[in-house]
Amino acid sequence: MGRVPNVTRADVAQAVRNPLAYIAERWTPTQRTVQRAAFLSLAMTVVIVVTGGAVRLTGSGLGCPTWPKCTEDSLTATHEMGFHGVIEFGNRMLAYVLCAAVGWAIIAARSQKPVRRSLTRLGWTQFWLVMGNAVLGGIVVLVGLNPYTVAAHFLLSTALIAVAATMWQRTREGDGEPRPLVGKAVAQLVWFLVAASALLIAVGTVVTGAGPHAGDSSDVPRMNLAPIGLDWEGVTKLHAVLAWIVVTLTFALWFVLKAVDAPPGPLARTRDLFLVLLAQGAIGYVQYFTDLPEVLVGLHMFGSCLVWIAVMRVLLALRERPVAAVGDAPVRADDSQLSAV
Repeated sequence: MGRVPNVTRADVAQAVRNPLAYIAERWTPTQRTVQRAAFLSLAMTVVIVVTGGAVRLTGSGLGCPTWPKCTEDSLTATHEMGFHGVIEFGNRMLAYVLCAAVGWAIIAARSQKPVRRSLTRLGWTQFWLVMGNAVLGGIVVLVGLNPYTVAAHFLLSTALIAVAATMWQRTREGDGEPRPLVGKAVAQLVWFLVAASALLIAVGTVVTGAGPHAGDSSDVPRMNLAPIGLDWEGVTKLHAVLAWIVVTLTFALWFVLKAVDAPPGPLARTRDLFLVLLAQGAIGYVQYFTDLPEVLVGLHMFGSCLVWIAVMRVLLALRERPVAAVGDAPVRADDSQLSAV
């Protein structure tokens, strides 16, 4: 065994005052370690979105009827609360796992040499989004699963996925000035695609908020669409139309990229998005014609996360940044890792 280093009072004071700086002075992670840490935070974000959907689909949204405690008298779920209490409390505990994953990504990014402040800022942005969503999740419980707060909870998670996906991509790049790989017209088409995808996801939350899976019981209010002249069937059809618009834009983008002889990166990411959209669309139509079985609704939520990640990857593939060697030779994460999310 090696000699245990002496730890002085000054070391302890420094660790308490600025623990990130203390760790960074004594540890330099490899490039692959930073990439894995960023990927883990992205994967855990998707996991907690899916488990949050499981809470709603099992009718466990009020399994813990208050917040931040599980009940007025207990911090944790009790035996009397049964299955629903376990499900809801378990999802709350996963929030701590997500915090740990985001914290690990921040530590790894902060300890990299030379310091990459842009990467660290993305990590801290994730942290504050997680904190904000935790508070919003508590509000969702306190207002009895009001569908508008539930929709906001999901949309904030979507923003978190966007930041996590960006950080994961940035771990595989340098900090040089971005160099565009496509022309301005193609970039504008991609931004239309991003906007349409964001609108698709937003309308999807309305479909959910007006649909039959209230999250706890039939007493939970649903979104009232009458003021905008729609019912659940109407907003569902609008969601389907938006989905076809996104598919069409993706198909058009692939042909444009082929026509302008774009690099393989944007072409591959566009192909991946198209395949994910086809799978998501198939699940969507099957769940609609089979009266929304819980398993398929859960798969559709998972697919929504993958669609948004794929859209972000298309956007981020439109430029490249010079990669400076830091520690180990830069290693690009295997794209197949995405399937493990």
